[in-house]
Amino acid sequence: MPCRRLILASSSPRRARILATLGLKFEIRPADVDESIHPGETPLAAVRRLAKSKATALHRSPSDCVIAADTVVVLNSRVLGKPANRAEALSMLKDLSGRTHTVATGVAVASGRNLASALDLTEVRFRRMTESEIAAYVGTGEPMDKAGAYHVEGGGAAFIEWIRGSPSNVAGLSVTTARRLLKRVGVL
Repeated sequence: MPCRRLILASSSPRRARILATLGLKFEIRPADVDESIHPGETPLAAVRRLAKSKATALHRSPSDCVIAADTVVVLNSRVLGKPANRAEALSMLKDLSGRTHTVATGVAVASGRNLASALDLTEVRFRRMTESEIAAYVGTGEPMDKAGAYHVEGGGAAFIEWIRGSPSNVAGLSVTTARRLLKRVGVL
């Protein structure tokens, strides 16, 4: 059955903007899913599971399609989520300074009884940052609702030396992967 209505199961303005670049009309309905990582679960398994859970959690008609994603920043097997406070944001950015980390995003599209999913991995290298640079950036408030305490399309871009993989994945949704999965379920 063709998809009549596309739903983005996220409140992220970055994901909405990325999805809009595909020229699609969609409704925003965040999924209410516990985003905790289970004991013993790897970060990659967690983002895959969470994306699938979000895509299937919403009540929808059989002709609706739901796209969902979950993103984590991983530094040496440690997940850097959204900082709870200023001190945690400072600590995360100090840890990222001069190092390479991975941004992992699970993406899932539910359509009827079908569920298509994928995992995107992007490596990001930060330059060495001074404590005053980190403090000034945290002072802007931008890091507070971002995994890893930075925004690739905002002030955090000043810290990035290089990116290997999808830049839009670092913002929360790979355009290429979203397009491929939506095409697979007949949205595109």
